[in-house]
Amino acid sequence: MLSESRSGRLAAWGNALLAGLVSPDDAVLAVVGEDAVHRVRGLPGESAAVGLTLALGRLRALGVAGLRVALPAPGHPLGLSGPPEFNARALEAGEAVVCHGAALGLVPEVSEAGPDGDVHVEVVWHCLPVREAPPADVPSLGEAERELAEALREATAVLARLDVAGSGPVAEAAIDAYRARAERDGEVLAPGYPPRAVRVLELARRVGLLVALARESGHGAAVSSGEMAARAEALRPVERTARRAQVAAYNAYVEERERGRG
Repeated sequence: MLSESRSGRLAAWGNALLAGLVSPDDAVLAVVGEDAVHRVRGLPGESAAVGLTLALGRLRALGVAGLRVALPAPGHPLGLSGPPEFNARALEAGEAVVCHGAALGLVPEVSEAGPDGDVHVEVVWHCLPVREAPPADVPSLGEAERELAEALREATAVLARLDVAGSGPVAEAAIDAYRARAERDGEVLAPGYPPRAVRVLELARRVGLLVALARESGHGAAVSSGEMAARAEALRPVERTARRAQVAAYNAYVEERERGRG
Protein backbone atom coordinates (compact mmCIF):
# COMPACT_ATOMS: atom_id res chain seq x y z
CA MET A 1 0.00 0.00 0.00
CA LEU A 2 3.03 2.26 -0.16
CA SER A 3 2.69 2.81 -3.91
CA GLU A 4 -0.28 3.47 -6.10
CA SER A 5 -1.87 0.38 -7.60
CA ARG A 6 -1.89 0.07 -11.37
CA SER A 7 -5.66 -0.27 -11.21
CA GLY A 8 -5.83 3.01 -9.32
CA ARG A 9 -3.80 4.79 -11.98
CA LEU A 10 -5.85 3.29 -14.81
CA ALA A 11 -9.17 4.17 -13.20
CA ALA A 12 -8.17 7.69 -12.15
CA TRP A 13 -6.57 8.76 -15.43
CA GLY A 14 -9.08 6.81 -17.49
CA ASN A 15 -11.86 8.75 -15.78
CA ALA A 16 -10.07 12.03 -16.48
CA LEU A 17 -9.79 11.03 -20.14
CA LEU A 18 -13.44 10.02 -20.35
CA ALA A 19 -14.38 13.41 -18.87
CA GLY A 20 -12.28 15.22 -21.47
CA LEU A 21 -9.95 16.70 -18.84
CA VAL A 22 -6.71 15.20 -20.17
CA SER A 23 -5.43 14.11 -23.57
CA PRO A 24 -5.07 10.40 -24.49
CA ASP A 25 -1.27 10.76 -24.52
CA ASP A 26 -1.16 12.33 -21.05
CA ALA A 27 -3.54 9.71 -19.65
CA VAL A 28 -1.54 6.79 -21.05
CA LEU A 29 1.77 8.24 -19.82
CA ALA A 30 0.33 8.58 -16.31
CA VAL A 31 -1.09 5.05 -16.31
CA VAL A 32 2.05 3.38 -17.64
CA GLY A 33 4.31 5.26 -15.22
CA GLU A 34 7.67 3.51 -14.89
CA ASP A 35 6.46 0.34 -16.66
CA ALA A 36 7.69 -0.38 -20.19
CA VAL A 37 4.35 -0.97 -21.86
CA HIS A 38 0.68 -1.71 -21.13
CA ARG A 39 -1.54 -3.69 -23.49
CA VAL A 40 -5.16 -4.87 -23.26
CA ARG A 41 -6.19 -8.36 -24.31
CA GLY A 42 -9.72 -9.68 -24.82
CA LEU A 43 -11.45 -6.43 -25.82
CA PRO A 44 -14.70 -7.09 -27.71
CA GLY A 45 -13.99 -6.83 -31.42
CA GLU A 46 -10.24 -7.29 -31.06
CA SER A 47 -8.57 -10.64 -31.74
CA ALA A 48 -5.18 -9.62 -30.31
CA ALA A 49 -3.79 -7.41 -27.58
CA VAL A 50 -3.96 -3.69 -28.34
CA GLY A 51 -2.25 -0.62 -26.92
CA LEU A 52 -3.73 1.33 -24.06
CA THR A 53 -4.66 4.37 -26.18
CA LEU A 54 -6.70 2.27 -28.59
CA ALA A 55 -8.19 0.27 -25.71
CA LEU A 56 -9.45 3.33 -23.84
CA GLY A 57 -11.01 4.67 -27.02
CA ARG A 58 -12.68 1.33 -27.70
CA LEU A 59 -14.05 1.16 -24.15
CA ARG A 60 -15.59 4.60 -24.60
CA ALA A 61 -17.18 3.43 -27.87
CA LEU A 62 -18.58 0.40 -26.04
CA GLY A 63 -20.43 2.70 -23.64
CA VAL A 64 -18.00 2.89 -20.73
CA ALA A 65 -18.70 6.12 -18.85
CA GLY A 66 -16.45 5.58 -15.84
CA LEU A 67 -13.99 3.22 -14.18
CA ARG A 68 -14.05 1.82 -10.65
CA VAL A 69 -11.30 0.10 -8.67
CA ALA A 70 -11.43 -3.21 -6.82
CA LEU A 71 -8.75 -4.18 -4.26
CA PRO A 72 -9.82 -7.63 -3.09
CA ALA A 73 -8.03 -9.77 -0.51
CA PRO A 74 -8.74 -13.31 0.72
CA GLY A 75 -12.14 -13.28 2.41
CA HIS A 76 -12.81 -9.70 1.34
CA PRO A 77 -14.06 -9.21 -2.28
CA LEU A 78 -13.70 -5.44 -2.00
CA GLY A 79 -15.12 -3.66 -5.05
CA LEU A 80 -16.10 -6.83 -6.91
CA SER A 81 -19.53 -7.85 -8.18
CA GLY A 82 -18.84 -11.14 -9.98
CA PRO A 83 -18.95 -13.45 -11.81
CA PRO A 84 -16.69 -16.00 -10.06
CA GLU A 85 -14.17 -16.18 -12.93
CA PHE A 86 -13.52 -12.44 -12.83
CA ASN A 87 -13.45 -12.38 -9.03
CA ALA A 88 -10.89 -15.20 -8.96
CA ARG A 89 -8.61 -13.42 -11.44
CA ALA A 90 -8.93 -10.15 -9.54
CA LEU A 91 -8.21 -11.83 -6.20
CA GLU A 92 -5.08 -13.46 -7.62
CA ALA A 93 -3.86 -10.08 -8.89
CA GLY A 94 -5.02 -8.24 -5.76
CA GLU A 95 -6.62 -5.54 -7.91
CA ALA A 96 -8.90 -4.88 -10.87
CA VAL A 97 -10.77 -2.17 -12.74
CA VAL A 98 -14.53 -2.48 -13.26
CA CYS A 99 -16.17 -0.53 -16.07
CA HIS A 100 -19.27 1.55 -15.47
CA GLY A 101 -21.64 1.61 -18.43
CA ALA A 102 -20.54 -1.72 -19.93
CA ALA A 103 -20.34 -5.15 -18.30
CA LEU A 104 -16.56 -5.42 -18.58
CA GLY A 105 -13.63 -5.51 -16.21
CA LEU A 106 -9.84 -5.41 -16.50
CA VAL A 107 -7.33 -7.43 -14.48
CA PRO A 108 -3.58 -6.75 -14.78
CA GLU A 109 -1.00 -9.45 -15.39
CA VAL A 110 2.50 -8.17 -14.66
CA SER A 111 5.68 -9.71 -16.07
CA GLU A 112 9.36 -8.77 -16.09
CA ALA A 113 11.78 -9.19 -18.97
CA GLY A 114 15.40 -8.36 -19.71
CA PRO A 115 18.80 -9.09 -18.15
CA ASP A 116 19.84 -8.15 -14.64
CA GLY A 117 20.27 -4.41 -14.36
CA ASP A 118 18.01 -3.76 -17.34
CA VAL A 119 14.73 -5.37 -16.31
CA HIS A 120 11.56 -3.79 -17.67
CA VAL A 121 7.99 -4.40 -16.61
CA GLU A 122 5.23 -5.26 -19.05
CA VAL A 123 1.54 -5.27 -18.12
CA VAL A 124 -1.25 -7.05 -19.94
CA TRP A 125 -4.78 -6.10 -18.89
CA HIS A 126 -7.20 -8.99 -19.41
CA CYS A 127 -10.67 -7.75 -20.37
CA LEU A 128 -13.38 -10.05 -19.01
CA PRO A 129 -17.17 -9.96 -18.54
CA VAL A 130 -18.43 -8.72 -15.17
CA ARG A 131 -21.80 -8.75 -13.46
CA GLU A 132 -23.55 -5.39 -13.41
CA ALA A 133 -24.27 -4.99 -9.71
CA PRO A 134 -23.20 -2.71 -6.85
CA PRO A 135 -19.55 -3.36 -5.87
CA ALA A 136 -18.96 -5.21 -2.62
CA ASP A 137 -18.25 -3.37 0.64
CA VAL A 138 -17.30 0.05 -0.79
CA PRO A 139 -18.04 2.91 1.65
CA SER A 140 -18.94 6.48 0.78
CA LEU A 141 -16.18 9.07 0.98
CA GLY A 142 -17.66 10.43 4.20
CA GLU A 143 -17.76 6.98 5.79
CA ALA A 144 -14.24 6.24 4.63
CA GLU A 145 -12.89 9.48 6.08
CA ARG A 146 -14.50 8.84 9.48
CA GLU A 147 -13.27 5.23 9.55
CA LEU A 148 -9.74 6.30 8.59
CA ALA A 149 -9.47 8.81 11.42
CA GLU A 150 -10.26 6.02 13.88
CA ALA A 151 -7.96 3.57 12.03
CA LEU A 152 -5.05 6.00 12.25
CA ARG A 153 -5.49 6.28 16.02
CA GLU A 154 -5.85 2.51 16.30
CA ALA A 155 -2.77 1.81 14.19
CA THR A 156 -0.65 4.18 16.26
CA ALA A 157 -1.94 2.64 19.49
CA VAL A 158 -1.27 -0.89 18.23
CA LEU A 159 2.28 0.00 17.25
CA ALA A 160 2.96 1.57 20.63
CA ARG A 161 1.37 -1.33 22.53
CA LEU A 162 3.41 -3.89 20.62
CA ASP A 163 6.56 -1.80 21.08
CA VAL A 164 7.08 -1.47 17.35
CA ALA A 165 9.73 1.01 16.25
CA GLY A 166 7.33 2.35 13.64
CA SER A 167 5.27 4.05 16.32
CA GLY A 168 7.83 6.80 16.86
CA PRO A 169 10.54 8.67 14.94
CA VAL A 170 11.04 5.84 12.44
CA ALA A 171 7.41 6.10 11.37
CA GLU A 172 7.55 9.87 11.14
CA ALA A 173 10.69 9.70 9.00
CA ALA A 174 9.08 7.18 6.66
CA ILE A 175 5.94 9.29 6.40
CA ASP A 176 8.00 12.40 5.66
CA ALA A 177 9.88 10.51 2.94
CA TYR A 178 6.60 9.32 1.48
CA ARG A 179 5.21 12.86 1.45
CA ALA A 180 8.33 14.16 -0.27
CA ARG A 181 8.02 11.47 -2.92
CA ALA A 182 4.33 12.25 -3.41
CA GLU A 183 5.10 15.95 -3.86
CA ARG A 184 7.81 15.10 -6.37
CA ASP A 185 5.55 12.76 -8.33
CA GLY A 186 2.74 15.32 -8.56
CA GLU A 187 -0.99 14.88 -8.17
CA VAL A 188 -2.35 12.14 -5.94
CA LEU A 189 -5.38 11.73 -8.18
CA ALA A 190 -6.09 12.73 -11.75
CA PRO A 191 -7.95 15.96 -12.64
CA GLY A 192 -11.68 15.89 -12.01
CA TYR A 193 -11.66 14.25 -8.59
CA PRO A 194 -13.17 16.12 -5.61
CA PRO A 195 -10.76 17.44 -2.96
CA ARG A 196 -12.25 15.11 -0.38
CA ALA A 197 -11.25 12.09 -2.48
CA VAL A 198 -7.67 13.38 -2.58
CA ARG A 199 -7.71 13.86 1.19
CA VAL A 200 -9.11 10.37 1.81
CA LEU A 201 -6.57 8.72 -0.48
CA GLU A 202 -3.67 10.52 1.19
CA LEU A 203 -4.85 9.45 4.64
CA ALA A 204 -5.46 5.88 3.47
CA ARG A 205 -1.89 5.70 2.22
CA ARG A 206 -0.58 7.03 5.54
CA VAL A 207 -2.51 4.35 7.44
CA GLY A 208 -1.22 1.75 4.98
CA LEU A 209 2.31 2.97 5.56
CA LEU A 210 1.97 2.49 9.32
CA VAL A 211 0.66 -1.04 8.78
CA ALA A 212 3.56 -1.85 6.47
CA LEU A 213 6.07 -0.48 8.98
CA ALA A 214 4.56 -2.65 11.69
CA ARG A 215 4.86 -5.76 9.56
CA GLU A 216 8.38 -5.06 8.31
CA SER A 217 9.70 -4.30 11.79
CA GLY A 218 9.03 -7.87 12.87
CA HIS A 219 11.13 -9.52 10.17
CA GLY A 220 14.63 -10.20 11.37
CA ALA A 221 13.85 -8.89 14.85
CA ALA A 222 13.59 -10.75 18.12
CA VAL A 223 9.87 -11.28 17.74
CA SER A 224 8.26 -14.65 18.41
CA SER A 225 5.85 -16.27 15.99
CA GLY A 226 3.09 -15.73 18.52
CA GLU A 227 3.87 -12.04 18.74
CA MET A 228 3.92 -11.79 14.95
CA ALA A 229 0.54 -13.50 14.76
CA ALA A 230 -0.89 -11.14 17.39
CA ARG A 231 0.47 -8.15 15.53
CA ALA A 232 -1.02 -9.33 12.24
CA GLU A 233 -4.39 -9.95 13.87
CA ALA A 234 -4.40 -6.51 15.51
CA LEU A 235 -3.50 -4.75 12.27
CA ARG A 236 -5.83 -6.68 9.94
CA PRO A 237 -8.92 -4.48 10.49
CA VAL A 238 -6.78 -1.34 10.15
CA GLU A 239 -5.39 -2.51 6.81
CA ARG A 240 -8.90 -3.45 5.67
CA THR A 241 -10.15 0.05 6.49
CA ALA A 242 -7.31 1.61 4.51
CA ARG A 243 -8.07 -0.54 1.47
CA ARG A 244 -11.78 0.32 1.64
CA ALA A 245 -10.91 4.00 1.78
CA GLN A 246 -8.59 3.73 -1.21
CA VAL A 247 -11.37 2.18 -3.27
CA ALA A 248 -13.84 4.84 -2.12
CA ALA A 249 -11.41 7.57 -3.21
CA TYR A 250 -10.74 6.10 -6.65
CA ASN A 251 -14.44 5.40 -7.20
CA ALA A 252 -15.54 8.90 -6.17
CA TYR A 253 -15.56 10.11 -9.78
CA VAL A 254 -18.17 7.54 -10.80
CA GLU A 255 -20.20 7.95 -7.61
CA GLU A 256 -20.39 11.74 -7.97
CA ARG A 257 -21.34 11.40 -11.62
CA GLU A 258 -24.19 9.07 -10.67
CA ARG A 259 -25.41 11.39 -7.92
CA GLY A 260 -25.41 14.26 -10.39
CA ARG A 261 -27.72 12.28 -12.63
CA GLY A 262 -30.03 11.37 -9.77
